[in-house]
Formats: sequence, structure tokens, C-alpha cells
Amino acid sequence: MKLLLKTAILLGVLGAGTYFAYAPVMAYWKSRNKVYFRTAEVERGEIVSVVNSTGTIQPVLRVEVGSFVSGPIKDLFADFNQEVAEGDVLAKIDPRLYEAAVARERASLKTRKAEIARVDALLEQATKEEKRALELRARHKDFISDTELDQIVANRKSLKAQLEVAEAAVDQAQANLENAALNLEYTDIRSPVAGRVIDRKIDRGQTLAAQFQTPQLFVVAPNMEEEMYVFASVDEADIGLIRNAKDCDALVEFTVDAYPDDLFTGKIDEIRFNPTTVQNVVTYPVVVKAPNPGLKLLPGMTANISFQIEKRADVLKVPNAALRFYPERDAVREEDRKLLEGGGDDDETDSEIDNRSAAEEAKARKERNRRHVWIIEGELLRAVAIETGISDSQFTELVAGELKMGQKLVTGVSQTPL
Repeated sequence: MKLLLKTAILLGVLGAGTYFAYAPVMAYWKSRNKVYFRTAEVERGEIVSVVNSTGTIQPVLRVEVGSFVSGPIKDLFADFNQEVAEGDVLAKIDPRLYEAAVARERASLKTRKAEIARVDALLEQATKEEKRALELRARHKDFISDTELDQIVANRKSLKAQLEVAEAAVDQAQANLENAALNLEYTDIRSPVAGRVIDRKIDRGQTLAAQFQTPQLFVVAPNMEEEMYVFASVDEADIGLIRNAKDCDALVEFTVDAYPDDLFTGKIDEIRFNPTTVQNVVTYPVVVKAPNPGLKLLPGMTANISFQIEKRADVLKVPNAALRFYPERDAVREEDRKLLEGGGDDDETDSEIDNRSAAEEAKARKERNRRHVWIIEGELLRAVAIETGISDSQFTELVAGELKMGQKLVTGVSQTPL
């Protein structure tokens, strides 16, 4: 009997202890496992929507200077980075063979001119002989036979033809002389434009062979201090936005690795219609013209480009992290849990999405701007429907929705108080 009483008293004490300890233990456990929400405020300010790309900096014009004649390089007068004026001699090919050719053609021209003089003298003599023969023939026909007269006339005509041949030979010799003189002139490699030598591909003593292909000797870039081109490749999905930006004369900003703290600007100069396809990815070349007064932008540099597509000032904007946040079902109030369970187009299978018509796809794209963000209401979260506009890297424009400036939106969760 005493053992039973003691057991009952012990059980009663344990039960009372458990009863009175349950509430504090549960409160401690709940506090330990409580979820804290990270928040960010709705702000008012400017949003600039951009399309990012990479490109290569190149001169506006690259003039490749070659050689029309062959021979060894005798002298070099230009080097890398040197500024040259139009017509400056950059290099000189050994001219001795071409000087000899000019002398030969000049002598040939003299010979042809002497031949004209010789034939002209013979023609003059033959003309006089024909005149005398005709005068004798007029006095008496027996003084000159028909055969002799025919020979005299034929001789005069033959000499006249020889004179024409000699005159043509003079013209040909004159042309050959001019050709040889031009070849001699081509031994001076001159710059066709004023600019800066950005590449030199020859050395003194090197022999050029220009018979089959014009060798490239120098590359001269004019006006590098004034402006440069940035050649960017833009994805086909963004090219429509880029065209709109060009029509609006929107600003283009870019940086280069050589000067990471400097921000360079330019304008879209051209969108070229020759696409490039690599592994089913289609891109279009976009040319950006940028000023280069300090000559910081050099050929071949890689540019990290941001095309300003659209700009909105003094608008409400929500943090992008709030748009990406997706809460747990238990943290959401009962009325909004259906948003987490999907509905409507969200339940479409991949096959149904692939089989959408063009009109349905366009409608679905427009409806993607209708989103939900979450605000804290008591210990749970409440969904707020909004409509978004343009975005930048941190914020998205609020087009419609029951949000005010300074209102806190949930962006994430944490296990420790913030």
C-alpha cells in the first residue's frame, strides 16, 4: 500500500513538472526555430534599363599600305606608333633595277624618234622622185615606163606606212618609259593618308615579291585621337532594343581593363545586317563610335559595354531581390497559399508551352510583368500583386500595385535576428 502511494505521488510530481515546464520549453523551441525575414524598402528614383555586351576596339579606318613593285627594302623611315602625314615616305625599295629600266626605255625612245627622222627623210625623197616622174611622164609617156612609175609610187606609199609604224613605235616607247618611271616612283612606299602607324610588317633588308600578291608593309590608322569604333556582338533577342536605342540616340557606356576606373561613352553608329551564327546562337554586329581625346582606347582592347535602352526618372522601384523571393507555404497566410500552388498558365506542361501560337506566346510575355511581392503581416506573409516595368541590376520599376515609398518587402529569410 505504501509503495503504491509513493508511486502515485511520484507520478503526480512528474506530471505537474511536465505540465508547468511544457509552456516554457515550447516557447524556447519556437523562439529557437523562428524564421526572421530580410527586408528591403520600396524606393523612388531613376531606373536605366541596359543591354550588356562585350566588344573590341578598333580604329575608324585601317589603311593597309602595300608595295606594287618587288625588291629588297633599302631604307625604313617609319616605325610603330609614329605619326605620318599624307605622302610621307615610309620605306624605300632598292631602286637600281628600276633606274636601269628607265634609262633603257629612254634610250629606246630616242632610237624610235631617230627612226622617224630616217623614214621621214626617205619619204621626202620618194615623194620628190614621184613628183619628177610624173612631170617627165607628162612631157612624154615614153620617158617613164608604167613599171617604173608603179615602183616609184609603191615605194612612196611603203615609206609613208613605215613612218606611221615608226610613229606608233615612238608612242609605245613613250608609254614604256612612263611605265618604267612609275615603277621607279613606286620604290618609295608612301602613306596614302595622315595617321599613326599601328603595325609594321617589314624590316630593312627584307625582299618583297609583289608578282602574285601585294605584300602588306604597314597599317596606318587616321584620326585615332579623335574617335574610335567599338565592334560589339549583340544577341538577336536584344537587337530590337538596340535599334530603338539608336533611334533615340541613347548613350552607350563602356569600360576597358586597362583603365578600370574610367567610364567611356559613345553613340551607336551602325547596326549591320550580316548575322553570325555560332552553335545556333545568332548575333549581329553593332558599331559604337566613341571619342578618344587622350588616346586611351587602343586597337584590340576589349570593351565591356552597356547599351542604355530606356531611362525613367522619379519612379517607384522595388528591389529585384523581392521579386526573386519565394516563401515557404507555412510562412504564408491561408488566403495567399494558392499562389504558391500554381494555377492557370503555371500548370502548363512543357509540351503545351512549346505548342503555343505566336499570339499566345506574345500574350504570355506581356503577362510576365504581373508579379507578386511579399510583406510581413503579423507573423505571416501577405502577397501584394504588382505590375513591373523596366529593370536595372538592383531595382525594377513599379507600374501598378498597392505599394508606397518606404514600404518594406521581404527579400529572404534568416535563422538569426537581423
